[in-house]
Amino acid sequence: MGFSTSKSAPEVNSVHPAHKAAEHKRHVRESILSRYQHWRPDKTGDIPQDVSALVTAKLDDRERAIVSLDATALLEHIRQSAYSSVEVITAYFKVAVAAQDLTNCLTEIFFDLALERANELDEYLRKEGRVVGPLHGLPVSIKDHILVKGFDTSSGYTAWAEKTVANKDAVVVDLLRRSGAILYVKTANPQTLLSLETENNIFGRTVNPFNTKLSPGGSSGGEGALISSFGSPMGIGTDIGGSIRVPAAHCGLYGMKGSVARMPHTGLMGSQDGMDNIIGVVGPLTRSARDLALFARAMLDAEAWTAEHQVLEIPWKPDVVEGKTLPRRLSIAILADDGVVRPHPPLLRALEKYRKALVAAGHEVIDWVPMRHQEAWDLIVKFYFLDGGEEYYETFREGGEEPIATVAWILSHVKGRAPYTVRQTWKLNCERENFRAAALQHWNETKRRTESGRPVDAILTPAFATLAPPHDTTRWWGYSSYWNLVDYPGIVFPTGERLVVKDYPEGVECLPPARNDVEEFIRSQWNPKTYENAPVSLQLVGRRHNEEKLLAILQKVEEAASGTLPP
Repeated sequence: MGFSTSKSAPEVNSVHPAHKAAEHKRHVRESILSRYQHWRPDKTGDIPQDVSALVTAKLDDRERAIVSLDATALLEHIRQSAYSSVEVITAYFKVAVAAQDLTNCLTEIFFDLALERANELDEYLRKEGRVVGPLHGLPVSIKDHILVKGFDTSSGYTAWAEKTVANKDAVVVDLLRRSGAILYVKTANPQTLLSLETENNIFGRTVNPFNTKLSPGGSSGGEGALISSFGSPMGIGTDIGGSIRVPAAHCGLYGMKGSVARMPHTGLMGSQDGMDNIIGVVGPLTRSARDLALFARAMLDAEAWTAEHQVLEIPWKPDVVEGKTLPRRLSIAILADDGVVRPHPPLLRALEKYRKALVAAGHEVIDWVPMRHQEAWDLIVKFYFLDGGEEYYETFREGGEEPIATVAWILSHVKGRAPYTVRQTWKLNCERENFRAAALQHWNETKRRTESGRPVDAILTPAFATLAPPHDTTRWWGYSSYWNLVDYPGIVFPTGERLVVKDYPEGVECLPPARNDVEEFIRSQWNPKTYENAPVSLQLVGRRHNEEKLLAILQKVEEAASGTLPP
């Protein structure tokens, strides 16, 4: 055993077959990239910390216009033949190559197949005068552990490298293809997937394009880095504790974790497969809120419940998304402190800005009273490791590797604990259901504090206690994992701001004293220079199976913040 990464791909122990497979995968990726030397960024001089502008440097004006569009606008241009599918996918190829060189965000690359499909779609549109589906010609990137037929699904494990080539597509991939989307790359996720950082012993570490000293989040961190670099208009990730929302937050994107069983999630390769106590959710990362709705509608209009037995038959509700069922005056609760870890100043400042904007727009805002957030974390981490971490360690041994730093940290929560017995898991399930019942009652009781006498419509809160953190320093998942435990949908959205160092005081003296060891660690991290240029994002949380309403509320929230109120 014995290699792990810190800043780059690991040195290979030539003795172990898994290490050879990892080395070969990097070689194959590089051999593909080497065909496109003219698209690769110039790295001969000093590379700045913020590489976000370098990724589009090789594009011409027309290509730059293409990649600047959100998915919804891009699809309209393709429908009207203003852009062909071929020129769209080619523009994204160019940026993806540059983004890989600058952030290390890609795993599998299949440009030739994508180009072939783009030609087919262009020919179909030319001959038939119509598109094949709602996502006709849209480039879509896919997180590594989601099955794509014919491609490896190593999922960050050296043991699985080159041994897990998919013989079929995941349901979400199949529905994307049927809707007309073009798949062209798979993106990096961390070893084990159970990490809010993105690093593994096959491909190394993925970095944040806005500040390469910072994390892009995880476990869908490759998606975050690629999309925020304009290398994809829409990416598909998964979320069991924040793995869509945290990368979206750290990279200044929109990301949605829906309720379990509204989106298809059959066809994922990962540890703990078959563990149903806490289930990961498939969802999109995009550059606009309407693109979140675009993805969800495409899945549900395709009647995903006929393709996957676990999906509930809840058709998409366009009237709700358009806000036709919303009250004129919303009631929003703000969770600014979960009682365990107080967020850093930029997030508290953003919440206060949104509070004032919502009130100015005529909406009601109250404070959300946190309910048992430490207990929620203690419970959900038990579900993550029902077997005491046994399967993770077994896979490490098989691949001859050690856990990366953030995986070692999460595994430390179960150090020395035996696997739970069947009876113990039953008891944990009862605790989960009791917690969910209490959370529902807690939400309902907000009607006692609103002027309307209705429970609040949504909760506004951070997705993470800090902005994108330095590598290997993730310590608190509570602002994201809590909503996985209760199975509430959450949408992360960018405020449009990035941290400017001079706007904030430097010392931790400006922060209240820590209440516990975790908060002390995160408090000690505060220094605006550390987070220079990091995006500032927030999270909106809604009731279970109310994704459409949550999207409609988000529109009202963003209108209030921008000062553009509807007539």
